[in-house]
Amino acid sequence: MLTDQAASDDLVSGKRSCILPATVADARYAPGELKYIFALHNHPFGGPPSPGDLRFTGEMARVHAWAIETQDSKVLLSIIAFFSNSGDAENPTCDGFYQYVPATRDMLKWTRADKGWSREALGTVTWFNTTTYRLDKKPRR
Repeated sequence: MLTDQAASDDLVSGKRSCILPATVADARYAPGELKYIFALHNHPFGGPPSPGDLRFTGEMARVHAWAIETQDSKVLLSIIAFFSNSGDAENPTCDGFYQYVPATRDMLKWTRADKGWSREALGTVTWFNTTTYRLDKKPRR
């Protein structure tokens, strides 16, 4: 489900963001039956998700759960931030995405490869407070 609800501080700060609802009302499903699995958004020419992006995922875990059981498996709640390596603002490309998994605190970077997708483990997120985190790089094996 997409949202076009702007965050209240956008006009003051000049940043662009949106508000994702904690729940979705859909008459086809019982209340509480729909769950977040991924929070998708874009960072067209930016870097990894912001602290606010990462915190949103943690907030949704309190409402929904750290993992959702599907028919086939368990899926961990994540936030996905798409990025482009194109310098063309009029025609950005989708070159990959960052994935943060709060249950494991892992930050991953997925990029297009010749035969599918390439996954790079960037490290583990360590929080200092509600707005500051450090990305601890994982040692190479």
